[in-house]
Amino acid sequence: MNRRFVLNHTDAKLMGVGAGLADMTGTDPLVIRLAIILAVLVTGPVAAVLYVAAGVLAPQG
Repeated sequence: MNRRFVLNHTDAKLMGVGAGLADMTGTDPLVIRLAIILAVLVTGPVAAVLYVAAGVLAPQG
């Protein structure tokens, strides 16, 4: 968990944010993707905007 966050385009489904978070935390990408979906359902546009911002602003891996 000491790695920095970078986008992972090799395992990406949309922008590579979920795969990058999974690489950083050492968890399964499916768990991260489900958490992102749940966050979007609970918070609506807030989580969606943060997801897109992470996809645009994060360094490429």
